Amino acid sequence: MFEYMKRCLGFAGLLSLGVVPVATAAECPALLNHTFPGLQDGKPQSLCQYQGKVILVVNTASFCGFTSQYEGLEKLYARLGDKGLVVLGFPSNDFGEQEPGSDKEIADFCRLTYGVEFPMLAKTTVKGRDANPFYLKLAEITGSRPKWNFHKYLINRDATQVAAYTSFTKPDDKDLLKKIDEFLK
Repeated sequence: MFEYMKRCLGFAGLLSLGVVPVATAAECPALLNHTFPGLQDGKPQSLCQYQGKVILVVNTASFCGFTSQYEGLEKLYARLGDKGLVVLGFPSNDFGEQEPGSDKEIADFCRLTYGVEFPMLAKTTVKGRDANPFYLKLAEITGSRPKWNFHKYLINRDATQVAAYTSFTKPDDKDLLKKIDEFLK
């Protein structure tokens, strides 16, 4: 129906009727055109909802030497979220089986231990041929595949540039922060 109205009235005509068009999947950058279940409720979450944002993608685990990075990731999200940064967590049991829990257990751990408010998606595979298609594309674009938990990908606002950072890059790393600032401008 919306497409029919758009063809008949045009964009200006829709606006004059008070109809504000929303982005469709066709307008969503190809990189973000993926849907995953949410960690807390399992409801489908389209990554297209984050178009126009700077996205820090992180594969997470609850029982890893890098798990304390949750605290820094949450601080980063709280500080820069209103400027357009989204931290997006993808729990994974791919490395050392350090994320063995259910989605509910992971969600409870993140919320109760680190006060995580940034969006988290259901546990997924992020390495090898079985990696989810979003992670396969991120690895292809950057030439960097996750070698351990808390590997990071930073995506610019129009999803045309992606930078990769190893697990050793902390959320307050000066080079990471510099790139985030560059992408936010």
